[in-house]
Amino acid sequence: MTEARAEGARLDHRRVLRIAVPIMISNATVPILGAVDTGVVGQMGLAAPIGAVGIGAVILTAIYWLFGFLRMGTAGLTSQARGAGMTEEVSALLSRSLLVGFGSGLLLILLQKPIFQMAFVVSPASAEVETLARDYMSIRVWSAPGAIAVYGITGWLIAMEKTRAVLVLQLWMNGLNIVLDLWFVLGLGWGVEGVAYATFLAEWSGLALGLWLCRQAFAIPAWRESARVFDGASLRRMASVNRDLLIRSLLLEAVILSFLFIAADFGDVTLAANQILVQFLHITAFALDGFAFAAETLVGQAIGARKRAQLRRSAALTSLWGAVCVIGLSLGFLIFGGWIIDTMTTAPEVRIEARVYLGYMVVAPLVGLAAWMFDGIFIGATRAKDMRNMMAVSVAAYVAALCVLVPWLGSHGLWLAFLVSLVVRGITLGLRYPDLEASADVE
Repeated sequence: MTEARAEGARLDHRRVLRIAVPIMISNATVPILGAVDTGVVGQMGLAAPIGAVGIGAVILTAIYWLFGFLRMGTAGLTSQARGAGMTEEVSALLSRSLLVGFGSGLLLILLQKPIFQMAFVVSPASAEVETLARDYMSIRVWSAPGAIAVYGITGWLIAMEKTRAVLVLQLWMNGLNIVLDLWFVLGLGWGVEGVAYATFLAEWSGLALGLWLCRQAFAIPAWRESARVFDGASLRRMASVNRDLLIRSLLLEAVILSFLFIAADFGDVTLAANQILVQFLHITAFALDGFAFAAETLVGQAIGARKRAQLRRSAALTSLWGAVCVIGLSLGFLIFGGWIIDTMTTAPEVRIEARVYLGYMVVAPLVGLAAWMFDGIFIGATRAKDMRNMMAVSVAAYVAALCVLVPWLGSHGLWLAFLVSLVVRGITLGLRYPDLEASADVE
């Protein structure tokens, strides 16, 4: 407990930035990989391979994203154990998260046929694109155990404030993936399968590197002690937290997917414009993740140490930097939004349409700040039930707003409904925050 107490005394702006900045840099590498994947198959001079890699990656990313609960749950539980000075439990938590990751990945491999079939029913494509996409996915799915286990490793490293290690891990995986993309597709001519094999190898190598980066945990015998790793109470708590986070993730994905499906009803131009503007939301999320992740580990340590003042300061400092971030993003979108749109499309009608809705992107970071930051705070406190319930309330508000606003305002109503969901999520989690704070005793 000495380490946690000493770090708690040094809870300042520098510590928040030391956690947050590597995550922000790490997130910035994600879209680069997607661009390279598309670019290398684009050199084949055919449309179908581009569509196949695009739709295959979207389907697998959506499936894997549901297992994001493993990262969140591991970060919250580990940071609390660390704050409480439970060194052996910190080590055992990594083993549990790896077992869940491996098990989930193996389940996906076993169920790949019905899962892929269902995915193509929801998101149909031409026969040629679907065939190529299935080839791509049938290769990539064999690295699912490694890819999902890396979620647990990432959560553990964040809880240990080793976000520079997270950055190294992300740079290695994406960098290797890019190099192998170029070699397999442009050098060896493997086409779509080459892109899949590149990701397959990058994800398994990422797992190996991640385990090495977590070597601190394996220096403690508790990681392999079956009585501790399979402790009933600890497993039940982990299962409860992960279950609620999974339900919350499903609800959030339902909002995102419904937004994209409804946007398609307004015509190709509006759909294209909305797809471009969604990238602004991705930029916002990638930037705020750094401070939300900082909130996860610092709030979790405060909860584990049962220090209410430290909890409050952790929430305040991370949220302050989150506010600075969203103000900068909103100003940036206001000033450079048109230029960003023009760099993403050359179609005049899409440029004009995207500018019509650009104002929502200026507002979105500001109204979404509370939702994003409270997510990090509540993950650190492992208040997954509150997150699940408040997400359900925000989804209900979103659906109600859709029913009222879309028939009246069209695509404007769709964007307003999405903003309503963010505002409601932030407000409802804010109403639950006093109870969260009360769960930590005054030092």
